Formats: sequence, structure tokens, C-alpha cells
Amino acid sequence: MTVSSQQTTDYDALIVGAGFAGMYMLKRLRDDLGLRVRVVERGEGVGGTWYWNRYPGARCDVESLFYSYSFSSELQQEWDWTERYPTQPEILRYANHVADRFNLRPDIAFSTSVNSARYDERQDRWIVETDDGAISTAQYLITAVGCLSASRVPDFEGIDTFQGATYHTGEWPHAGVDFTGRRVAVIGTGSSAIQSIPEIAAQAAQLTVFQRTPNFSVPAVNRRLDPAEIEQTKADYDQLRQEARLSPSGVLFAPPIGRVGDLSTEVRTGEMKQRWENGGAGFMSAFLDTGVDIEANEVVAEYVRDRIREIVERPEVAELLIPRDHPIGTKRICVDTDYYATYNRDNVKLVSVRETPIERITEQGVVVAGETYEVDDIVFATGFDAMTGALTAIDIHGVDGIILRDKWAAGPRTYLGIATAGFPNLFMITAPGSPSVLSNMIVSIEQHVDWITGHIAYALQNGVTRTDVDPTAEDAWVDHVNTAAHQTLYPTAASWYMGANIPGKPRIFMPYIGGVGAYRNLCDQIAEDGYRGFLLGAGAAPKTGGPSADRNTVTAES
Repeated sequence: MTVSSQQTTDYDALIVGAGFAGMYMLKRLRDDLGLRVRVVERGEGVGGTWYWNRYPGARCDVESLFYSYSFSSELQQEWDWTERYPTQPEILRYANHVADRFNLRPDIAFSTSVNSARYDERQDRWIVETDDGAISTAQYLITAVGCLSASRVPDFEGIDTFQGATYHTGEWPHAGVDFTGRRVAVIGTGSSAIQSIPEIAAQAAQLTVFQRTPNFSVPAVNRRLDPAEIEQTKADYDQLRQEARLSPSGVLFAPPIGRVGDLSTEVRTGEMKQRWENGGAGFMSAFLDTGVDIEANEVVAEYVRDRIREIVERPEVAELLIPRDHPIGTKRICVDTDYYATYNRDNVKLVSVRETPIERITEQGVVVAGETYEVDDIVFATGFDAMTGALTAIDIHGVDGIILRDKWAAGPRTYLGIATAGFPNLFMITAPGSPSVLSNMIVSIEQHVDWITGHIAYALQNGVTRTDVDPTAEDAWVDHVNTAAHQTLYPTAASWYMGANIPGKPRIFMPYIGGVGAYRNLCDQIAEDGYRGFLLGAGAAPKTGGPSADRNTVTAES
């Protein structure tokens, strides 16, 4: 398909999404490479995840001093965070500050969604159609759509008959919601529910929580930041940022003290107690073998179960809240403020729908085991079609008309979580096959953006108009990602990491578990090798001689 220039607007690069990934990608390509760039954003403003997720209690589970850009020394010195774990409004203010400081808005088309993108093999360009009917072309198409942006509500019978208001935590009204005096149902007990339930309970006359699967959560121990702490961190930022980039998760947790089996009960209990009281996900990094040995994992899990029993006053409620069906950490660990204590309130009721699922939703409320729980409002904290949903929702056509959602029908296939064979000049920021959701997303975003910028600069310098993935390199990477995952306990859980929350979605562990630092080093080496595993030119042989060479074989040792 070829479209004449009179019908289109031509760019060097078109970016989908104006969250933290899209904004930084725009800055790098526009300001550093001098390209003509356009960002398409379905929201009315920047911020991505933090534009949409405005539910009560929404916070990041990475500490604010490190959930921030590192690319600009001036930016990180001038911005002051107020709390250990930043709230959604504060993160959104930061995103808007970045957009204004670097004059990004003029190159962003807001309130616009991409309907389709088709690769024109004759021109080596992408033809992109948006929901306003506009057509653009670009040599490079870059997706920055986010890993948790395709919200999902289960297809409950009768959902359209409910006479009250319904909300999804991932698409919260920007004006907010006042639940004062209301009878509220929250369906789901994942991260957004664990954050919002204490806030809603403090307002509502009655809160009924419908729980299918209890999740492990650790206390945040949030606090106001001390000015001296901020000043010291800013003074040490260069060193701290570099340590984070080379760390396993992009977050500077206290290192593990050893293997569970090598430590006395007293030592390991003392370490867990200290980390629990300090708060945050660093609790999960106490020991070396929590994620790979089920007996070690059970020691940590039982410690948390005991804390739940201590906090929740009614034993029967505590037992319902205690997870037993998955090893701790194999679902993303939640970080909360007073979540378990909320169930001690007289106006909060917990209904387990594990053995007796929700039958239907009626005009008045939610029906479980023949009983109708009458409510005024329903909050769906039912999660997302994670990692792939926002990508496959777009009609993306590669060479020979292949459609991305069809290629990924049996599970996502990428090379490095950055590109996928058969879709030339398409780059994906923090896609499946990269550390992404197992990491501090800002660290992973910056690494991907910098790497993609380097790849495009290399192409420009060497007259390359088309860059595609060699299928053999993709196969090797997919095998490596799967092998690495199955060396851990992660695939044993029915998690959104595995796509288990979406009926019919293939059960594939989607992120790369090899670690942020190791992954960065591998990506850097691939770039230094002339972008090993990529086909550069117009269907030419790989720059380094083909993936059959020893240097092009991805192994677990890589």
C-alpha cells in the first residue's frame, strides 16, 4: 500500500504513547538526533499510567527518589519529591513538569488513538491511521504504550443491568469519586485494590470486597521525606543511578544475607522483621533463594502469613486473606498502607468468590451463592491485559501482511523485548521479553530509549533504511527467556505475568527474569557487535554474519 504525500503527514519517527517512555523517546530523537517526530497519545495529557490510574490511594511501589528520570542532572536536582512513595497526583505533576521543561507538548497529538499501522515494503515506511481519520507515514514506528494500560473487566452476566455507578481502577474519573454514605463493592484484590480499599473504606458507609485470590502484601511504611535525605541523595545521584542501572531490579535494595537453609531461624527471622518494619518490596530480597527454592520461599511466605494473623482481628477473615496457592513473590508483591487492618473495620465485609464465583450482577448488586449483596457502586479492580493487550489492540501489519496479534497468538515473540521479526523499523519499549515489569520501570525505560536511539543513529550513519530481526535470533531469545523463567518459581503462579488473568490467553511467562544489569550488558554487547541478530539494509544478511555464528547464539550464560 502506497499513499501519496498529499494525503499524509510525513515524519522520521512516530511514537505511540506519551507516558514516561514516549516523552523521553521524543526528546532523544528530536533533540539529540534532530529527527522530525510525532507522538500520538489517547489521553488529554502526558503521564501514561499515571494519567489514567487516579483511583483512591494510587501510589508507586518504587521510592520516589528513584522513580524518576536520570537523563538530566538539572532535572533531578531541581525537582523535590515530598514522600517516600509518591502519590499519583505528585507523579503526574512531575510528568507535566518534564513535558513543559523540555517543550514536548507541541510534538504530541493528544486525544488521539492509533487504529492501524501498516509497513510499506516498497518505501520502508510505516503508514499509520489514527481515529480522527488522519494518515501519517514514518520511517520508524515506536510503541510506548505501557505494560499495564489495557484495562479489563470480566464479562459478568448482567453487568449492563446494574443501576448504580461502575468504575475501573485503571480508568478512574479525573474529577474523583465521593463514596461518602455509599454502599460500595470492590471486585478484585490485586495491587490497585490493595491500595484503594483502605481509602474507600474510610469514606463508604459499607464496603464489600469480593476476593477470588488473596495476594501477599508488605507494608510500605510511607513517610514524608526529610530535606537532609533529599539533599544527600541528590549529591550522590551519579553513583546511585549507576548502581541502580546495574542492579538486578533497577532498585537499590539491601543485598541478600544468604540462603535460607544456611541461616539459623533466629537470624532469618530477625532479618525479615527488620525489613518488614522498614517497609517496601526490599522485604523480598532478604535471601538468595526465595525465588528459586520452594522450601526457602515457604519460610518467607509463612512469616507474612503470621503477620496477617497478627493484624487481622477475626481469625476467619485472616485465613481468607492468607495466600496459599502461589509462592510469595511469584505474583508482583504488593506494597500497602493499612490494607490488612482495614478488615477490622465494622463497615468492611470480605466475600470469598474462590469456591463460589460471582454468579451475575443485577440491578441492585452482586450475586454470590444465591445471595445478593446490594450496593450503590461497583469498583472493578480486575487488572489489565498485561504487556501484550495494548499492542495487539492496534491493527499492526508487517511484511507480507502479517498481523502482530496473529504472530503472537501462541504467545509474544520478540528479540530483546525491543523488536519482533517481520515488522521492520518497529521498536517496542519494555515489551515482552525484557525486564520491564520486574524492574523499576523508569530505569528500564531509559535503557530501552537510549538503546533504540543508538540503533537509529547507527542506521542513519550507515545508510540503513530498514532494520528487522533475524528470526533465528528471535527464536534463540524466546528460548532463553523461557529457560530463565523456568529456573525460578515464577511460572508456578497463575499471574498476569503468565497471562493467566485473561481467558484464552497463552500461559507464557512474558518478562525477562535475567536481571536489569545483566540484560543491559547484553544489549550493549549486541550494539557493539553491529546490532547482532538484526537484518540491516533491505532484507540483507545480518551485519555480523548471521545468528548461526557462535557470537550470535543467546545462551543462559549470556
